[in-house]
Amino acid sequence: MRRLMFVMIEDKPEVGKKDVIRLSLKLSIEQKASLAAMHGRDFISLHDFTPVEIADLLALAKLLKHHEPLPILKGKQLAMIFTKASTRTRVSFEVGIRQLGGDAVVLLSGDTQIGRGEPIKDTARVLSRYVDGIMIRTYDHQDVLDLARWASIPVINGLTDDLHPCQALADLLTIQEHKGHLTGLKMTYIGDGNNMATSLMFAGAKTGMHVTICCPPGYEPSAAYLEQARGDARGESRIEVVHDPQTAAEEADVLYTDVWASMGQEAERDSRAAAFAQYQINEDLLRVAAEDCIVMHCLPAHRGEEITEEVIEGPHSVVFDQAENRLHAQKAILATLMGHPEDFV
Repeated sequence: MRRLMFVMIEDKPEVGKKDVIRLSLKLSIEQKASLAAMHGRDFISLHDFTPVEIADLLALAKLLKHHEPLPILKGKQLAMIFTKASTRTRVSFEVGIRQLGGDAVVLLSGDTQIGRGEPIKDTARVLSRYVDGIMIRTYDHQDVLDLARWASIPVINGLTDDLHPCQALADLLTIQEHKGHLTGLKMTYIGDGNNMATSLMFAGAKTGMHVTICCPPGYEPSAAYLEQARGDARGESRIEVVHDPQTAAEEADVLYTDVWASMGQEAERDSRAAAFAQYQINEDLLRVAAEDCIVMHCLPAHRGEEITEEVIEGPHSVVFDQAENRLHAQKAILATLMGHPEDFV
């Protein structure tokens, strides 16, 4: 049985150099090998990671959550590129890298030469000589792929219009905490078949959950991503797309939603409000879900639209546990991709 144990910090002075701290993470042999093998990789989609790798990232996130800040990334620098506004992504990554002993350079929209026509491949190669990792939150998914292609350091997808893998990893951690397991649970997502819906399909497929995406006709997730997620599905895991919220919510262990109009879709707000009017998590929907169902929302929430005030503030809501876990899941990502491989061997 693969077990997670305690953490011990040791001082190991090096001859002729100032003392450095090396962290010995007391994980199982299998977990150490798995985490070490992920060093230097990009984090763009959960589709790119095996079920075991995702389980090990979750185990590390849990460990880091319940211990004081640990200097795994002492001296490391993370560049954070934002072309989309952010609260949780920026604060959780910036606090996370610092809790791990590193630091962050924040590059807002307009701060870089990308916005003035510099090719992404040039920015990627320059940043690779300055910092140890790049997190980018942007619109076009191809920008992240291009950045990862040309960078010689890990690139982390903080969100694109296609995918939101960091949020999905934090969501798995939250569900695991509240339910004790993931395999066999039914998660129903009510709303737009957007980046969040797509990442939850991958998250569920990799962990043996049943995922139901419920959206109005014409707002389904990408067919290509749906096919990938179904290909990833473990065992009897089901990934389905339906259009009736009441049927979708029946016996759901997890009810999840997101805003009807994301950033960049402001011009569609009125048409989307009409299309999604019946796609709201409310008390009626909770009544057909499992008795101990938990309610999730990646935030920001528009109360009275995709979710009611009474539900998001009610006893089934784990929305703010979910928001907190962004910090811990992202620390696990940072520690694994940017840390010293010897910490895990």
